[in-house]
Amino acid sequence: MAGPSKAPEKKQASLTSFFTPRTINGLSQRQSSSQAKPSGDSATPAPDSSRKRALLENPDKENGAFSRAIKRAKSVADDDSEGTSFSAATTAKSAQAPVAESSDVPASRAELYSFDVASSSNRSQEHDDEDAAVRRQKEALHKKFVKKLGHPDSMAMIRRRNLADADNGAPDGDDADGDDPDEEEPQAQTKTKKKGAKTGKLTPMEVQFLDIKRKHMDTVLIVEVGYKFRFFGEDARIAAKELSIVCIPGKFRYDEHPSEAHLDRFASASIPVHRLPVHAKRLVAAGHKVGVVRQIETAALKKAGDNRNAPFVRRLTNVYTKGTYIDENGELDQSGDNSGAPSGGYLLCLTESPTKGSGTDEKVDVGIIAVQPATGDIIYDDFEDGFMRREIETRLLHISPCEFLIVGDLTKATDKLVQHLSGSSTNVFGDRTRVERVGKGKTMAAEAYSHVAKFYAGKLKDDDEHAAALLEKVLHLPEPVTICLSAMITHLTEYGLEHIFDLTKYFQSFSTRQHMLINGTTLESLEVYRNATDHSEKGSLLWALDKTRTRFGQRLLRKWIGRPLLDQQRLEARVSAVEELLSSQAMTRADKLAGMLKSIRADLERSLIRIFYSKCTRPELLSTLQTLQRIAMEFTRVKNPADTGFKSPLISEAISSLPPIGDIVSSFLDKINPEAAKKDDKYAFFRDDEENEDITTHKMGIAAVEQDLDAHRKDAAKKLSKKTPVTYVTVSGIEYLIEVPNTDLKHVPASWAKISGTKKLSRFHTPEVLRLINERDQHKEALAAACDAAFAALLQSIAAEYQPLRDAVSSLATLDCLLSLAQVASLPGYSKPTFLPASTPPTIEITEGRHPIAEHTLPNGYIPFTTSLASPSPLAHLITGPNMGGKSSYVRAVALLVLLAQIGSFVPASSMRLTLTDAIYTRMGARDNLFAGESTFMVEVSETASILRSATPRSLVILDELGRGTSTHDGAAIAHAVLEHVVRETRCLTLFITHYQNLARVAQGLGDSRVRCVHMRFRAERNGRAVADDDEGDGEEEITFLYEVGEGVAHRSYGLNVARLARISRKVLDVAAQKSREMEEDIKVRRLQGATRLLSDVLQGDQDQMDHLISSIEQL
Repeated sequence: MAGPSKAPEKKQASLTSFFTPRTINGLSQRQSSSQAKPSGDSATPAPDSSRKRALLENPDKENGAFSRAIKRAKSVADDDSEGTSFSAATTAKSAQAPVAESSDVPASRAELYSFDVASSSNRSQEHDDEDAAVRRQKEALHKKFVKKLGHPDSMAMIRRRNLADADNGAPDGDDADGDDPDEEEPQAQTKTKKKGAKTGKLTPMEVQFLDIKRKHMDTVLIVEVGYKFRFFGEDARIAAKELSIVCIPGKFRYDEHPSEAHLDRFASASIPVHRLPVHAKRLVAAGHKVGVVRQIETAALKKAGDNRNAPFVRRLTNVYTKGTYIDENGELDQSGDNSGAPSGGYLLCLTESPTKGSGTDEKVDVGIIAVQPATGDIIYDDFEDGFMRREIETRLLHISPCEFLIVGDLTKATDKLVQHLSGSSTNVFGDRTRVERVGKGKTMAAEAYSHVAKFYAGKLKDDDEHAAALLEKVLHLPEPVTICLSAMITHLTEYGLEHIFDLTKYFQSFSTRQHMLINGTTLESLEVYRNATDHSEKGSLLWALDKTRTRFGQRLLRKWIGRPLLDQQRLEARVSAVEELLSSQAMTRADKLAGMLKSIRADLERSLIRIFYSKCTRPELLSTLQTLQRIAMEFTRVKNPADTGFKSPLISEAISSLPPIGDIVSSFLDKINPEAAKKDDKYAFFRDDEENEDITTHKMGIAAVEQDLDAHRKDAAKKLSKKTPVTYVTVSGIEYLIEVPNTDLKHVPASWAKISGTKKLSRFHTPEVLRLINERDQHKEALAAACDAAFAALLQSIAAEYQPLRDAVSSLATLDCLLSLAQVASLPGYSKPTFLPASTPPTIEITEGRHPIAEHTLPNGYIPFTTSLASPSPLAHLITGPNMGGKSSYVRAVALLVLLAQIGSFVPASSMRLTLTDAIYTRMGARDNLFAGESTFMVEVSETASILRSATPRSLVILDELGRGTSTHDGAAIAHAVLEHVVRETRCLTLFITHYQNLARVAQGLGDSRVRCVHMRFRAERNGRAVADDDEGDGEEEITFLYEVGEGVAHRSYGLNVARLARISRKVLDVAAQKSREMEEDIKVRRLQGATRLLSDVLQGDQDQMDHLISSIEQL
């Protein structure tokens, strides 16, 4: 063509001649375009617009690239308008004209754009002489475009067809109409393979994902796609937020919503395969329900199967929530850095039905069942609760669930309580708690009993009488508990954890009377599990006592602390065991036990339950069995409890239960290759003589294939005309490559497949090698499946021995707790408590007692106290004293010492004698509960009302500043009435703190020394000398707190001293002191006037007023 032939002339061209050909071409194109519009838009003759259009269009046609212009013209004709087709075709035609006219270049720039009549007539003639075939082609293009344009969804259909053609590898639909495929296909591929092309068609994998997602809309799905796990749609947004990963924009909804009609693909995010456990844990810890969708067929088996052209089969294999996270990588870590006390890891099912009353008289019947999948523990309870829901709150605080399953509708009060306890990220359970709800039909009770009976049918062994008795107990649970049990079995079936209910031995009632029940308010007030400052474990009673060496021992100690014993025989046995471990004779044996427990690195309790669920890894199984074997070997010489060397039955029975597991564990260890198990090598995990037939068959198959590959070396060498067998090489993970120098390529058969090469050599696979490699891969994947099946069978056989293994671990936990209590008892100033017989009246006597937590946290130690409470006198202590004098600390210390004694621990006191206390009730501090619509005073009197209803003569009751939430007269009246009630009616041991000094008269009026008035001692000084109570001198009083308990009543609270310590301004303090003196004088004047009137009445002969007169004179 003319364009390329003129290229050499550009070497010596001037600047003007350089632009000339481009301008002429542009002008020619513009004029021919205007002639190609017979009935369209009229051409614009304005030279300015023509000049601008020429300058804009010319850069596309540099250096005479006319062949590219032709192709561009045809491609534009397919995709744009009719006018564009004609103009482009004309442009292409005119571009073929000779460029000889370029030699007649006008001298000036203006003449370049002058209209040439001859040139125009020549081009018109060319247009008239156009070939008829080209004209017909243009008309066909025009008709096709109009047909497309007339269809309502023409553009969308074009996009869908383009994508379909690109996916199927077929030519575009335009080619079927007679267009040149060489020109059309590149354009179609460019458009359809562009990343993010809008098509609206789902891929087979996305259809597969949607089918699974629509069945699990409440679950965040993690989908295995090749070598990554991916999130799609809304799941991707959640994952991006929680995991801090990138979310690729797209559709978030899973329906065809119009708001996302312009989007053609799902939003997505991805994580690497090896990070799945980490990210799954993070999503579960954030409160999400997480499902893992895996490819359940491998590439080699799929290639040999019938569905080689279909997508990989995927299935939802695992579902996790906070309460059900049990996996090969361990349980969910419940405690965080700032989350406060850890939750107990329980999944709690709750159902409720109103029974009677409304308002403050409302009663509800509640059933709960709590399951800890990580340990196999199951707790159930059935109880009636009042409108304050104290019983529910108590159980929730004890159990500390990390997930709720609520059956049916809850009453408003209970729903608010659950939301309050679980709604925030820093709630009392340590972290945000997941709540899931299921419906409750009218026939739920009958269906639940039928479901539970069917579940346990066939699970009972004929010869196991103990299991039969336990199952009988399970099948006769109260109706609300049965409803919860049925719902829980259904719920856990989704997670593959329903087998936990086979372990009927671990069904425990929460309200068994073998334990003291500490309500939620008392747990908070006494700081049993967490401190009241930052809600962390440090500074709590659990923190002070926890010297355990194992995780399962720590969990058992937590249970002991929360459930003190009421069985005196068991309590005496526990205290005696601690005493024996503390004695010098048993010191060596105790040290041996402590060393053995310290060497246990694994959490055996949770490892066993993972074995039971078949979710244990090979290294963990080896570690668990070897640890149990080592423990059993430590005590091989122990044949009966007498051989242990301990006198305590609790210790000797725990140790004697360990040796029998040695034979069980050894029988399983004999099957395992330890080196392969440590490396998690599934193929060599079993010793050779323990492998099953399938494993052996596939291993032999692999060996046979490898032998055939080795024999094939000679055949390959013969084809290459070599005398020695070829050598296989492995490059970039590709095995069995044959290297051939490029100089010998003439000997390589055409059937050999070239895989890679360098400048000097090429690498090939022969057809026989490819066949044998495929056969070997199939054997390998079948071998992997056989190894997994054999490992699962081994786990099942170990799970059949779960009971004795779990009993052994429970014995280890008991020993760990006893050693922890013994270590606490060895601290200075700790002594063994003495328990009085049950026939003795309620008694608590403490000599030089100390606060068990404060003495560890205070820099200067804790000042001891001595106190005594007994029936009939003194039943109660009325405690007064200055603010910050130590009143609350004193009563907390008494309660904690009682709690420690009934755990079985030594106590920080010189001596302590007590009868068993059935409960500890506290009403301390000022707090409101706005979430439940309760004011500060409402909370105060509601807790008091609950105590008055629940307390018995053997309860310990602590009331701190009752009545301060309302006016002085009402508060004093309520305090007066409550004190009189607990002393006269309930007759329980009581510690009553107050700032109402006139309650001392009530104490005296109760008679028989039932109430003893004590106060926290202090020293008041002014200007360096002691100040009496009635001293009215000027100057500022300085108060020194002595933190000792003394007899009598403190007549002043010295609140101004605390205000001074809080650094309230001097001006305010002076005004307050003046007002205080004025009010005290006013009260004294009133009392004097009252005494004067009483004296007048007595002098007039009214002897009945004599007692009042004496009381008034005492007050003065």
